[in-house]
Amino acid sequence: MKKILPIFIPLSLLVVWFMHGSDLQNQVTYQEGDLQPSALQRKVESKVFEILSNYHYRKIPVNDSLSSKIFDAYIKQLDPNKVFFLAEDINEIEKYRLAIDEALNLGDLTPAFQIYNIYQKRMKARYAFINAQLDKAVDFTIDETYQPNREKAVWAKSEAELDDFWRKDIKRQLLDWKIGGKADTTSVRELKERYKRTEKYMAKTKSEDVFQIFMNAYTESIDPHTSYMIPKAAEEFNKDMSQSFEGIGATLRLEGDYVTIFDLVPGGPAYKSKQINPKDRIVGVAQGDEGKFVDVIGWFTDDAVKLIRGPKGTVVRLKILPASGVTGSPTTEVRIVREKIKLEEQTAKKEILFQKQGDKTLKIGLITIPMFYRDFEGARNNEAGFKSTSADVRKFLVEFKKEGIDALLIDLRNNGGGSLIEAVDLTGLFITSGPVVQRKESTGQITQENDENPELVYDGPMAVLINRFSASASEIFAGAIQDYQRGIIVGEQSYGKGTVQSVLDLSRFVRSEKENPGVLKITLEKFYRITGSSTQHKGVSPDFALPSAFSAEEFGESSQPSALPWDMIRSTKFTKTGKVNPVVVKQLQAAFQARLKTKPELLKLKEDLARWKKLKETNSIALNYDMRKKELDDQKKKPDETQEVMASLAGSESLIVDEKKVESKEKDKHAKDTYLKETQQIIADWLKGPVAPAKAVAKK
Repeated sequence: MKKILPIFIPLSLLVVWFMHGSDLQNQVTYQEGDLQPSALQRKVESKVFEILSNYHYRKIPVNDSLSSKIFDAYIKQLDPNKVFFLAEDINEIEKYRLAIDEALNLGDLTPAFQIYNIYQKRMKARYAFINAQLDKAVDFTIDETYQPNREKAVWAKSEAELDDFWRKDIKRQLLDWKIGGKADTTSVRELKERYKRTEKYMAKTKSEDVFQIFMNAYTESIDPHTSYMIPKAAEEFNKDMSQSFEGIGATLRLEGDYVTIFDLVPGGPAYKSKQINPKDRIVGVAQGDEGKFVDVIGWFTDDAVKLIRGPKGTVVRLKILPASGVTGSPTTEVRIVREKIKLEEQTAKKEILFQKQGDKTLKIGLITIPMFYRDFEGARNNEAGFKSTSADVRKFLVEFKKEGIDALLIDLRNNGGGSLIEAVDLTGLFITSGPVVQRKESTGQITQENDENPELVYDGPMAVLINRFSASASEIFAGAIQDYQRGIIVGEQSYGKGTVQSVLDLSRFVRSEKENPGVLKITLEKFYRITGSSTQHKGVSPDFALPSAFSAEEFGESSQPSALPWDMIRSTKFTKTGKVNPVVVKQLQAAFQARLKTKPELLKLKEDLARWKKLKETNSIALNYDMRKKELDDQKKKPDETQEVMASLAGSESLIVDEKKVESKEKDKHAKDTYLKETQQIIADWLKGPVAPAKAVAKK
């Protein structure tokens, strides 16, 4: 279907060009200073509407229900903390709630721009209030509190109500600086400069920026992985996909007022720093070791990227609000040396782990795979030895065989996916042949990807370690290993991304000599396991579930309101290996469950998680000097739950170490990796019996 899509789409759109040829924008009156949509944007919206209506996997009706979802998503993207719009504004723009579907059908962007222009006026009023407020004296002896998270708050009924929130927000920032030793006059001056920069920056907003915000409210109401990108955003997307640029190795996106870490490039500087995680928010950027921080709150992503990206070997300092941090936590400063992101730094690594089993010391071969990579150009040109995940792992398995390992452990934590071909080929190293994954198109047509190579490279005991950030191709591999009963799965429930996207260059459908219409990333297929169960939403459930920091409601596909649902199709025909079966898992579970209740490391992890989750629910900061100082002092005295939790869940450092040194716990780089240590113990239990891993290919 993807091959014929570019052929059929222009035919279906040709009629629309003539139907929507009238200039609807002329029917709307805009005031001086208002942003207005361009003719090209109206044309692009019409084309995107037609493409999504006819070719997206989810044939969702464009009706009042979808209109209402787009309306809510757009308002949330503009004002997620409910600190600009007033209740009267929301009441005024409610007239658009059930009209967006008709507007989309007509290529009319009036609702989007009328709503934004109201928002823009409210922003200007806020900045005027802030400037006036910063000229007033602040009393830090008053006993009052501030609630920063307003997700569940109602819209303010008056400007006075919003004024009170902003007064407290300003006071909170000045108070933390005062406690940190900064002079009051310096704090006021710097905060004035911060808001002045932000106001000036927001004044530069162009109609294309508004257009992208609205279009993504539309596309993400259909599916979280479908998105529209204006040319400058598409350029950044292409750079991220090529992963050959110089910078910190992170994919960024705008969430509310914050430039947020969406994903980390395995092997990149940010990834290797171990100080940055997905969902962390960047609030400031400084150049070099002495440069002054530039506040990037409220900036568009592409402008923040220009500050963050830079030549290889140069230093950038980031001021981070950790996603895992609790209310009131101070920012952390991370120093990063920019590097050129290379494929070689994202490749699989191997090492030998030693595990005590009574008087014996087991040798467990560990292979860490940060992503599923493949040199597609080398493959197309039939180059001998082109780089790929399966080729590297095959080489490691041969080396492990010579070294005499007792078992194998594949670490897929934080592996967000990559090449589907590699997921299939990697699975093929551990089975003789057979189906690995099924794909279903929106037409209902089902195909399957098979391992055609009968060679079995490794036939011994194996385990796969996953976490909440193992997604897509990782889930295909882990799911196949589980379905074939080839190995045990340990860790957290995986992300649950079971959809397939393609990127369409809209210049193929929308002619414009002066402007680029951008690109559309659209969901066209879904993945299914060989059992017929979709990986969508549910992902892969481990045989041995370790304590998790992240609930499905917070992270993962199921946290996205518009995510496609889980469903099932018919199972394929495949032969199970019988290496692992329910009897084996049940016997291993007894010892595992006992350790969860008694093992100090696991108990500590559970306690850290519980304390961290409780702290995260806190939504109150004291604005009295003495009380706030005590809050901050208490945080410093307590163990850093965030760091403890992240150390336990972070995964293996992708380095090869001297086997002799690993036997000493003091020199064991994995000493704090609770997930890895427990997986090693489960493997040790498995190897000693009472039911040892089967060695022969077994039943269907």
